Amino acid sequence: MDNTINNAETKYNKWITAVSIIIPIAVAALFGVNLRKLGFNVQPLSFLPPIYATINGLTAIVLFMAVSAIKKGNRVLHERLVKVAIAFSISFLVMYVAYHMTADSTAFGDTNHNGVIDEAEKIAVGPIRFLYYFILLTHIALSVIIIPFVLITYVRGLAGNFERHKKISRITYPMWMYVAVTGVIVYLMISPYYNH
Repeated sequence: MDNTINNAETKYNKWITAVSIIIPIAVAALFGVNLRKLGFNVQPLSFLPPIYATINGLTAIVLFMAVSAIKKGNRVLHERLVKVAIAFSISFLVMYVAYHMTADSTAFGDTNHNGVIDEAEKIAVGPIRFLYYFILLTHIALSVIIIPFVLITYVRGLAGNFERHKKISRITYPMWMYVAVTGVIVYLMISPYYNH
């Protein structure tokens, strides 16, 4: 491998590691903070879930377009679309955290909005709740795992190391696509139980 390419990648490794650790810790810490319960006079940002679900859907579309662009040999369009997908993912994250810092959590199947799933509600929802929790948990786990993959993939492309970029993108793309698509699915499944 060319030393210039290797140096360009190495230059970013510490940042990739730091960001990959800091973002999940910050999100987890902020997720547990509810400003209203801390006495702040803030309105729940209840308008955000459909917006950030839409952004997840747009991320999936843009990722698909980015892959199509590179398959057609359009590297410039591919790079621009990847930047848009990264911007969408960051926007989603900011809105997701903002919503959860101002609103109470919604429990899947909680039709009476009391925050507790009783036996009648469990029966009413049925086994679909296991599917919901499977999708939610895999979505959350992969949304943490995807951070270094996206950053490494992006840096390899930026550094001009296209062979290594292509190799890791075969892992990054389906993972990122899964996170984006399941973000929409999770919203569609939980939205009937929002208390707005």
